[in-house]
Amino acid sequence: MRSDIDTILDWVMQGSRVLDLGCGDGELLAALTKQKAISGLGVDIDAGNLIAAVDKGLCVVQQNMEDGLSNFNSKSFDVVIIAFSLQVLTRPHTVLERVVDIGNEAIVSFPNFGHWRSRLSLLFSGRMPKTKALPYSWFDTPNIHFCTVNDFEQLCDQLQIEIIERKTSEGGHILAKLWPNLFAKSASYRIQRT
Repeated sequence: MRSDIDTILDWVMQGSRVLDLGCGDGELLAALTKQKAISGLGVDIDAGNLIAAVDKGLCVVQQNMEDGLSNFNSKSFDVVIIAFSLQVLTRPHTVLERVVDIGNEAIVSFPNFGHWRSRLSLLFSGRMPKTKALPYSWFDTPNIHFCTVNDFEQLCDQLQIEIIERKTSEGGHILAKLWPNLFAKSASYRIQRT
């Protein structure tokens, strides 16, 4: 299980109304339903993912989250989640602005492209790095907007989105606390409209 899933499970309150954008096969939504008794809805564009989520007994809809999510009213969910999907979006800034309106708060997690191993791999090999979190080659990856911890925090500042809390994959490691942009493999954020 990815480390961000444990963090999200900690952050979501019991019985919350949750919208999981880019829900994939529903792994996170199923865990939240079982452990937190949430009322959840998943959104994904891939039909195979949706079938897998429905097979788990989850409520899901097929929709492209970049089309504006106009079918959801402001503050219609307690939490909107974008877990490891931010980097596949064409317009992540637009989606971020929308999710903090749809939910009372949002949780966003992503692989940190600024991690030192990615940097060294690029430096020494001269090729785009491949990691467990980013296992694709540059030519077949669904990831189109890699970002770092610093990039995300700067974007939140520009969009006037408040960062409530941040947790990194190497959260217990002192270097990840001091320099998360360099030492965190991934990052999770709780955010809300300021």
